[in-house]
Amino acid sequence: MGRFQVVGATVVDGSGRDPSTTVSVTVEEGRITELGDFSANGERLDAGGLTMTPGLIDAHVHLGLSSLVQPQFSFQISAAEIAADIFATAGAALDAGFTTVRDTGGIDGGVVTAIAKGKVRGPRVLSCGPVQCQTGGHGYYGAEWEPTELWSSHHVPGLCALSMMAGNADELRRNVREAFRRGASFLKLCVTGGVVGGKDRLTDTQFTVEEIAVAVQEAAARGTYVTVHAHNNEGIRNAVEAGARCVEHGTDLDEPTAALMAAHGVALVPTFAVVERLLRDPAAAGLDESARDRVAGVRERMARALAVAKEAGVRIGLGSDLIGPAQDRRGEELGLRAQLETPMDVLVAATKTNAEILGLPEVGVIAPGKQADLVLWKGNPLEDPNIFTDPANAVLVVQSGRVVKDLR
Repeated sequence: MGRFQVVGATVVDGSGRDPSTTVSVTVEEGRITELGDFSANGERLDAGGLTMTPGLIDAHVHLGLSSLVQPQFSFQISAAEIAADIFATAGAALDAGFTTVRDTGGIDGGVVTAIAKGKVRGPRVLSCGPVQCQTGGHGYYGAEWEPTELWSSHHVPGLCALSMMAGNADELRRNVREAFRRGASFLKLCVTGGVVGGKDRLTDTQFTVEEIAVAVQEAAARGTYVTVHAHNNEGIRNAVEAGARCVEHGTDLDEPTAALMAAHGVALVPTFAVVERLLRDPAAAGLDESARDRVAGVRERMARALAVAKEAGVRIGLGSDLIGPAQDRRGEELGLRAQLETPMDVLVAATKTNAEILGLPEVGVIAPGKQADLVLWKGNPLEDPNIFTDPANAVLVVQSGRVVKDLR
C-alpha cells in the first residue's frame, strides 16, 4: 500500500496519553505522515470498533531456540528443522502483533538478513549473535565429557550460534569482536547463573568487573551497548560498575541495587512469560523436570523486583524470553505484567520504553515522522489486557507501512 488512512479506531499512541477516538492515521511511504481528520486522498482503511496501538516490541527473544531445547543442544534435530522452527517463530511474532524484537542470543546473522530482505516473514530483528559466557558458565550447554573447544561445533553458521565461552578478558575481547564480525548489533553477557542449564545456580556470579568492562569498551567503540543476563544483586552491581546499560531478568533485585541502576541510567527487562511456561510444562520447551525446580519461586521474586525497580525510577522494558517451539503466544508477557501494573503501563513498556532501550527512536509510538508499525486489535486491551495474549485478536498488523497480516 502506498498512501492510506486508518479511520475509526480508538488510537492508543504508546506515549501513555489517553486514547483518542477521533483521530485518523495517515501512512505514506512506510511512515506516519499525519494524525488528524480523514481526507479522501488515499485508500481508506476502516477500523471501526478496533483499537490501534504501535507495533509491539519484545526486548528479550530467542529465535534460535525455537526447537526443543535439549534435543537441539544434543544434535538430535537437523539444521533444516531448526531453520523451519526459527522461521515459524519469526512469522508467529508478527502475527502476535510484534513488529520488532531484540534477540538476546541464539541466532546468527544470516537469519537477521533473511528476514530483513523479506525472504521469510518476521519482525525487525536486533541481535547479539552468540551469548558471551565464561568458561562453563550460564550459556554453555555442552555435556560434561565434551571438551570445551568443541562447543562451537554446535553452531550452524548463518543460522544459530548459541554462545561463545571466554576464560579471561583477552578471550572475551576476541569473542565479542567475532560476534560483531558476524553482525551483532549489541552484546549480551551472562554475569550470573540461570534457570536453563544445570551447571550453575542463580546465586553464582560470572565474569569479573574488569572482564565485563572489556565488552563494554568494545561495544562503545561501535556505538552500541552491553546488556547482561543477571538474577542476583552482586552480578547486577558488577555489570553496572563495568558500564552495562541493561539488565535482563533481575530476579532478586533489591533497593540499593535498584537505586544504583537508576543513578547510572541502567534499564531492566523482566521476563515473566518464560517462568510461567516452565512452571506449567518444561517438557513443551524440550527441558526435563529439573527446570521446574530451578524456576520455583522466581515468579514471586521477579514481581517484587519489578516493584522495587519501579519505586527506584528504573526504566523498565518488557521481554518474554520464550524458548522452545511454543512461541506463538508472545503477548502472554503483557497479560502477566498487567497483573502487576496498569495495562497502559504495560503497553508503554512494550512500545515506547522498549524502543528507547533498543535505541530505535523511529518506532514505539504513533506520531508523525515515525515508522508506520501499527496493530489493530479486536476489542480494547486497556480494558482487557488478555486480548494481547491471543494472536487472533491482532486483526491487522502493519510494519513500516506494509500490511503483513490482515484478518478483517
